[in-house]
This record gives sequence, C-alpha cells and structure tokens, in this order.
Amino acid sequence: MRWADPPAWGSALWAFLVLLSGAASEQLNATTQRNGGGSQCGEYTNQLMEDGMCRLVATLPQLDEQRCPDMFRCTDEVSYWLHENEERKQQMAALKETISQLREELRNHRHRIKAFEMQHDDASHFNATLERRFHEMEAHYAEATSLLHLQGTLILNLQNQVHNLSRLVEVVKKNPGCLINIIRPNSLMSTQQALHPAIHHMRNCPIDCASIYYNGVRRSGVYTVVPSLAGMPVEVYCDMDTDGGGWTVIQRRVDGSVSFDRSWREYRAGFGDLHSEFWLGNDHIHKLSGQGDYSLRIDLEDWSNKHKHALYQHFSVEDEEHRYRLHVSGFSGSAADSFGWYHDKHGFSTPDSGDICAEISHGGWWYSQCFYANLNGVYYRGGHYTPKAKGQLGPDGIVWHSWRDSDYYSLRKVTMMIRPRAFRKHRSP
Repeated sequence: MRWADPPAWGSALWAFLVLLSGAASEQLNATTQRNGGGSQCGEYTNQLMEDGMCRLVATLPQLDEQRCPDMFRCTDEVSYWLHENEERKQQMAALKETISQLREELRNHRHRIKAFEMQHDDASHFNATLERRFHEMEAHYAEATSLLHLQGTLILNLQNQVHNLSRLVEVVKKNPGCLINIIRPNSLMSTQQALHPAIHHMRNCPIDCASIYYNGVRRSGVYTVVPSLAGMPVEVYCDMDTDGGGWTVIQRRVDGSVSFDRSWREYRAGFGDLHSEFWLGNDHIHKLSGQGDYSLRIDLEDWSNKHKHALYQHFSVEDEEHRYRLHVSGFSGSAADSFGWYHDKHGFSTPDSGDICAEISHGGWWYSQCFYANLNGVYYRGGHYTPKAKGQLGPDGIVWHSWRDSDYYSLRKVTMMIRPRAFRKHRSP
C-alpha cells in the first residue's frame, strides 16, 4: 500500500497515521518476540521514500489457531477515509467547475439582460415616438374629417342654392311679372353669407295659392310659390275648387299610402306626395301662415262617404324655436269643433320628441292630454278599430272625436288647407 503526500487539511490525520504505524510496528515486534522471535504472525516494515511517500509492507502468514494482532483494522479505516477524501476532492473539483460554469452563465445572462434593457429603452423610445406620431395622425385625421364635413356641408348648401335658384327661374318663367333681386356675394361677406345670397324686392311673385288664383289660374294642382318670410320657392298643392279656391293644402290623407309615424326632422321638412298623401312641413306652414292673416279649413270624410268641414277664421304656427306652437280660433262649420278649443296654444310633438301622447298616437300633432282631434294618426281601413288591434296603449287612428263621440273611429279622408282671411272670389276670366 502506498500513500501520497498528505493534503493540506489532513495534517492532523497524517500525524495520527505516523503514530499508528509506529505503534503497529512496536506491537508486531512485541508479538514476534513473544512467539520466540519467529515469523508466525508475519512481518511489518515501513519506509519513507525519497519522494516523501510512505511505503508500508506487511507479510501475514496463514494461522490456524493463533490470532494475529488486529493491527490493520485502523489502516482499513484510514484507507476508507482517504478514499472518501479523494471522492470529496473530486466532488469539490466538479463543484468548482460547476460554479465556474454558473458564473460564466451568470455573466452571459447579465450581458443579455443589459442588452434587453438597452433594447427595452430603444423600444420605449420608439413606442413613445410612435405614440406621439399616432396622436399627431389622430389630430390630423380629426382636422381632415372636420374639413371634409365642412366641405360636404358647403357643397350641399351650394347644391341647395342652385336648386332654389333653378326653381326661382321656373317661377319667373311661369310668372313674367315676378321680379327677384338677388344680392350677389362680395369680398366683404363672410363665407356663410356668401353661401346664402339674400333675395330681396320680390314683386308680383305668388306667395301662396291665393296669389296664383289672383293671377288667373283656376285649375287645382302643384305650383311653386315664394313665401315672403322664406325668400325661397316652395312647391305646394293648390285647391282651386273648394269654396271658391285659392287654398294652399298643408295636409292630406286619402288612402293610407304614406305613414305619418315620422320624426321631428321629417315633420319639420315635410314628407309624402303632393298628388296623394303628404305633410307640407312645419317650417313651410310657419312661413306661409306667418306672412298675413290666414284661415284654416279642414274637410272630413268617413267610410260612409259622409262629408263635413270645420272652418277656423284665425290660424298660424310659430317657428321651431317655439316648437311650432299652434294658434287657431274662430270656429264654424258642419262638424262640431274637436280641434280648436282643445289644441289651441299647444306646441307640436312627434314620437321621438319625448311626448308620451305622440308615442301612443304614432304621429306628429299639437297634442294636449292627449287629443280630441288627431288627423295624423294611423290609417285604419273600415273606420272602426279597437285598442287591442295592434297592442296600442290608447287610440291612435285618424280621430275627430265629435264625429261619433268616439276615439276608436278612424276617418277615411282628411284635408287641411289655408288661405288669406281676406280672400275674395273672382269670376273666371
């Protein structure tokens, strides 16, 4: 057995081994001497080599009965611990290698983290730049959208102006005595003023159907008038037959072909077909009725072809700012009054204006709480209808309550028309 130089941490162990080998040698010599100086228990020598290593040599004969001193038990333990020490050295070397590798990996990870941090900083800067550019593009888009909307509005206004001017030309052609002075835009006007050239000094232009009647026209039909409050032409239907003619029709129901369940905007502008069913439009009704003293005539017809009418000497409608408030009075006629006494001084309402009566009645009207007359209601064929017919919450037909003292009878035909209260019939030319 050969032992190498003792490790640095095992100097105490090495001293113990030297003492142990000396003790073992003395014990072996003593035993040999007790046995007569023979070599029955073997021989033991140790020698320190030139390279500093210890050389241990033992010869152990085979003994049947006698037992040699157990001198090598300690050397086995020493050998075991030396072996364990060698394994620990190898493990420590492997552990050092592993630690070295981990340190290298840690350095690499730190480099990567630093690179990622730099990339993150670059990305953050890039994202900030992109976000700034995005906000700038949003602002440009909003500006472009506003400009586009403004341009569209300007184009629409110009188209309306061209259309109105074309209609004015038609009015002038049909009425040679109609003189219209159009103030052209100039550099001192604003953009909005330039888009709406003022029309002044309208002379001899028909302002309603009575004017057309006075110009010698006696046939009912669609004509163009220029209300003095509007300054722009309006197409209207003129009734030249009823009670001497000269009536400007503002509403008509004849067959249910047009739905009157419309929005505030539609009632403001007007809808339907002038040759059939229509609502002339609250703006037009206001401008027509506001240019003088006008009377209102309402013609009614039921499903038995029975005719009645209601005449009101005073009729006018205010502007949109005042919700087209109704002024109607001076009743006479063959039909009992179901309109003036209850609806006078009330504003106009539509289903989308927040008025519950308009929602229940499915139409636009001068509702109170809610109505005794509702000439813009649902068209029910046959006249009689029930509140459960379409799941409605209340009556919603074309109602003139005093006709049959019922809200559940819908009339067949209705016409509303106005003309100047001072109108006088002329003999046909």
